[in-house]
Parts: sequence; structure tokens; C-alpha cells
Amino acid sequence: MPVESPVFKKKRAGKIITLLRKHYPEARCALNFTNPLELLVATQLSAQCTDKRVNLVTKKLFHTCKTAEDYARIPLQKLETLIQSTGFFRNKARNIQKACQTLAECHRGQVPEDFDQLVNLAGVGRKTAHVVMGNAFNQPSGLVVDTHVRRLSNRMGLVKTPNVYQIERELEKLVPKKQWIIFSHWMIEHGRGICSARRPLCSSCFLSELCPRQGITPTKQKNNPSKKRK
Repeated sequence: MPVESPVFKKKRAGKIITLLRKHYPEARCALNFTNPLELLVATQLSAQCTDKRVNLVTKKLFHTCKTAEDYARIPLQKLETLIQSTGFFRNKARNIQKACQTLAECHRGQVPEDFDQLVNLAGVGRKTAHVVMGNAFNQPSGLVVDTHVRRLSNRMGLVKTPNVYQIERELEKLVPKKQWIIFSHWMIEHGRGICSARRPLCSSCFLSELCPRQGITPTKQKNNPSKKRK
């Protein structure tokens, strides 16, 4: 695809957004939660782990720990055992406990509705803070750039960089702010259902006419072996 002008790219992004909204009307955060604290913990657990696995783990975890004080006081080894199947459990347990200690000591046990305060918590980066701000508080603090959003935004030619911070900044210019929260959910749904990492279903993709498929190696067609003459 030739180099696009910013205006043309934004128009193409608008068409992509229209189709994503049409095809994924029920898209939402896949993590189960009932309050900001639960979402904060679940998002921390989701690093290098599937949302399905996290939801299985948090079903018991949220019954055991209901407040920031509970996480701050629970024996670290017990917390590690509860979240072990999510992977990297020792580091995750430490960060969750430290973050909740800060919540208990500095925020009266409540998750702050402030991006800068969120990223100052242990184990909370930009992505986690955006997830909490958008899905717990309905505040579009920025675009969530996970592995799906990074892969798809590059394939679609909306960005051309692996740097998640730069992707976030470039997408903010293309996606209306009122759609920052839902846009990531649309992209995640599309990444899981059609535009997978290894075998994207380009031939059946409703975005095929708008997508340059950057970085995708075309599938080679196998020729039928010719029959030998007797």
C-alpha cells in the first residue's frame, strides 16, 4: 500500500471503526469484576495469561480477598498459591500486595479515579491504568494497547511501530476520544476471532478491502500433482 496522507489514513480508520462497531456490538471487557479493585487485580493477573484463566482464578480469589486491606494482610505465600496458575505468580503476588498496601495506607482502601495515581501503584503500567480508568470509571484516559491491538493496528497500516507507547499516541489521532474505551475491545474481539497471530482468516475478513495486511506472508497455493501418463 502506498504511503497515505494523514487525512486519508484517518478516513480509512473511520471506515474500519464503523465495521468493527457493526460486527462486534456486544464487545466488552472480558475480565469478570464487580468493582474497581477487582478489575485492578484481574488486569494485573492477566499479564502473560488468558482472560479465561484469570476469570477462573479470580472466582475464588475475590471470595477470599474483598478489600485492599485483605490483600495487604493475606500471607504472601497464600496469595501466591491462589494465583499460581496465572503464571509469574510470585512477582504478581508481590505487586498486588504492595499496590493494595498503598491503597489501604494512602487512598482509604479505594482505587483512585486518577491515571497518574494508578501508574504509581506497584505493578501498574499504562495499559492496566487505562483498563481501570475506562472500564471501572468510564473515563477514556487513553487507548489500551495489548498484543491484539499492537498486531492488528500494524497489519491494518494504522501504525508502523512495535512500540506500544507510540502506537497509543498514533491511534489517539485516528480514533475519536469517545471511542477510545470500546475500540480496544473491538480490536481484541477481531484479533481473537479472525485476525490471529499465526493464521489470520484474511479471505473471510470483513475488513479485507481496507487492510493492507502488512507483515502477513501470503499463503502459497499448492498445485495439484499432475497425473503420470501410462
